Amino acid sequence: MFVQQQQVVSWDSYLALYKRYLKLERGLSENTLVSYELDVLKLFRYLRDNDMTLSITAVDEADIQQFLYAISAWIAPTTQSRIISGLKGFFGFLVLEKYIEQSPMDLVEIPKLGRSLPEVLSTEEIDLLVAQIDGNSKEGYRNRTIVETLYSCGLRVSELVQLRLSDLFFDEGFIRIIGKGAKHRLVPIGAGTMAYIQQYIAEIRSGQTVSKASSDIVFLNRRGAQLTRAMIFTIVKRLALKAGLSKNVSPHTFRHSFATHLLENGADIRAIQLMLGHESITTTEIYTHVNRAHLRKVMDDFHPRNTSVLD
Repeated sequence: MFVQQQQVVSWDSYLALYKRYLKLERGLSENTLVSYELDVLKLFRYLRDNDMTLSITAVDEADIQQFLYAISAWIAPTTQSRIISGLKGFFGFLVLEKYIEQSPMDLVEIPKLGRSLPEVLSTEEIDLLVAQIDGNSKEGYRNRTIVETLYSCGLRVSELVQLRLSDLFFDEGFIRIIGKGAKHRLVPIGAGTMAYIQQYIAEIRSGQTVSKASSDIVFLNRRGAQLTRAMIFTIVKRLALKAGLSKNVSPHTFRHSFATHLLENGADIRAIQLMLGHESITTTEIYTHVNRAHLRKVMDDFHPRNTSVLD
């Protein structure tokens, strides 16, 4: 039986129920939940600002198409695709829970998008970027350790800021990462990066007054609290600017570079998938965009027929 007073139930109420469902049933992270919420709110605000229906039961495909046409003028195709996917999930949930009878998204297709290749730094560019860090200051040494950890372990920025002291298993050569959907994975860590983290903890972090909430967090700000994702972005952007890199560098660039460099040096794509925490190997396959020079070298070195006919 469908809810009778749909008009008096606010979109906030439906969103709260939807977020609860996503968290409990699908185990999605808080960041993902917020993204879904913002996408739905974009539709609500468009309907409100254009004096269109605000009743969940009255929203139809025409309303959706009008909204999508309006945002296409100022939102990138990849973001449009994500919004459509988010709205499909939201209205699908409302159908599942019998708040509405039919989803207005049923006939709305998600556009097929060409997969953009991730920005990747060469090892020389990474060295140049690291060279901009003043390793003699406490903050500089922390930043150097952060960059080394991002690159050597292929972490997402959210995974880095949430890294805990209790996640460090240096005797075994691994760190435990809590990734998307609160899924745990073990990622190998090199001796050099372990040394940076150990020195940071022993000589810098140990001298800070640490907030109770961040007592188990590895990387802290000057106030002894957990670093934010925005702060990591700022650190990396400033270093890229100082290094004069023309590429669009972000913390995620180190993750892309990690995967690409492993692949170029012969690592198995399945192993890379496990280290990155990708649920599907098709996500990892984007890193097979290795450069032509590398492919040429592989052909020259390993193909049995790649010899001169005059040999």
